[in-house]
Amino acid sequence: MLFDSHGVPVGSHQLEHTQIYPQAGWVEHDPMEIWARTKEVIRGAMQRAAIAAGDIAAIGVTNQRETTLVWDRETGKPYCNAIVWQDTRTGEIIRDLGREGGQDRFRKKFGLPLATYFSGPKIQWILENVDGVREKAVEGRAIFGNIDAWLIWNLTGGVDGGKHVTDVTNASRTMLMDLETLAWDPDICSLMGIPVDMLPEIRTSSEIYGHTVADGPFGEEIPVAGDLGDQQAATVGQTCFDPGEAKNTYGTGCFMLLNTGNHIVQSKHGLITTLCYQFGGAEPVYALEGSIAITGALVQWLRDNLKLIDSAPEIEDLARTVEDNGGIYFVPAFSGLFAPYWRDDARGAIVGLTRHVNRGHLARAALEATAFQTREVLDAMNADSGFELKSLKVDGGMVGNDLLMQFQADVLGVPVIRPTVPETTALGAAYAAGYAVEFWRSQDEMRLNWRAEKTWHPDPDTTAKTELYAKWKKAVTRTFDWADVERGREC
Repeated sequence: MLFDSHGVPVGSHQLEHTQIYPQAGWVEHDPMEIWARTKEVIRGAMQRAAIAAGDIAAIGVTNQRETTLVWDRETGKPYCNAIVWQDTRTGEIIRDLGREGGQDRFRKKFGLPLATYFSGPKIQWILENVDGVREKAVEGRAIFGNIDAWLIWNLTGGVDGGKHVTDVTNASRTMLMDLETLAWDPDICSLMGIPVDMLPEIRTSSEIYGHTVADGPFGEEIPVAGDLGDQQAATVGQTCFDPGEAKNTYGTGCFMLLNTGNHIVQSKHGLITTLCYQFGGAEPVYALEGSIAITGALVQWLRDNLKLIDSAPEIEDLARTVEDNGGIYFVPAFSGLFAPYWRDDARGAIVGLTRHVNRGHLARAALEATAFQTREVLDAMNADSGFELKSLKVDGGMVGNDLLMQFQADVLGVPVIRPTVPETTALGAAYAAGYAVEFWRSQDEMRLNWRAEKTWHPDPDTTAKTELYAKWKKAVTRTFDWADVERGREC
């Protein structure tokens, strides 16, 4: 996506890439396909906007966090597919780490519970299971990055001097970076058997990391100057710069972030403590985050696995064919449950089925699952932070679904606000890059760009936040203890 100084999109292009499921619980991406698609959409967006590379002030990168990749710095080739954040193959590693100190063993230093979600254990798995990688890591040839580091390395030259860097937000999702020092922690790296030298240099979210190369997709040198994990990028794109401001992004998963300022707030209710952003030489800003694994991905599953719909937008029309969910609840614990439960033994369930239920009820229950899970996270956030949110800013691909957004307002009991630019993840990456080169000179300039496009107010007569939510909570308990985690297989 390309943005002008008012934060208005002037050109965009997008392409899907392959989702790879080698076996139950495993989710992979092809890094070479991602790089190829990236080059295609860069050229496509520039063509659609009818601009030349010389018109671009700076480039920002944002990415699905935690997705883990190890590649050869001399050949530029990955040693294996990237292990996606949803992947659960590191379950045994997580259980071994938790035998001393439990799930919260490292939470104080890294802000994270022990979970298959994060990058560090995925690196350990690759080092232990992919032939030759550990030896190459010791030699200094095998290097790690999340997808942001992979793209920046390729954009800035790859094997010919590419910059091996990441930013504080992505580093905070590895379980390897100390929240206070913002540096890789040698003790946890040693415990996981990860050579520190294979990790990228940690930089701020807004500074010039390097420049694109003449033979790259842009065709000339442009500063690569912004890097934010996707949810932090959306927080910046929503201009949630003050403590107490929050946003929720509806994508493959669902992620709510609450700005807690320059203070590290440790969660007591199942949330993650993470970096929100750090601009240049300023102090780091922290956040509380509630992470939900499956939201938009559930719609994809209904499309791709069950063939219930032909395209994702059809889910709303199908759900509108019925008045309610028909008494069913769909808990999509495909990869266990993230916040606030952190249960890797959970698996998906549809409960309350009767002969009355049809495909419309299934579609509606799938959408409602996103809203119910968001309510659980908001309750935890209010309890941890002491803030009582009066409204919720929303963004991401699912916010075009009016039925879902109205139900979300009903379940939360507060207004839900969609901005004029719903793809705030891309906008946040642009803000970070533009700030580094003084395209935008202050956060106040960015704030002036934010405008509400639509607001949904809760229905005063709804039972969504009381009776329906209570039944959802009951349904969630039916997913517990399904996977036999001690033996690493399903019951």
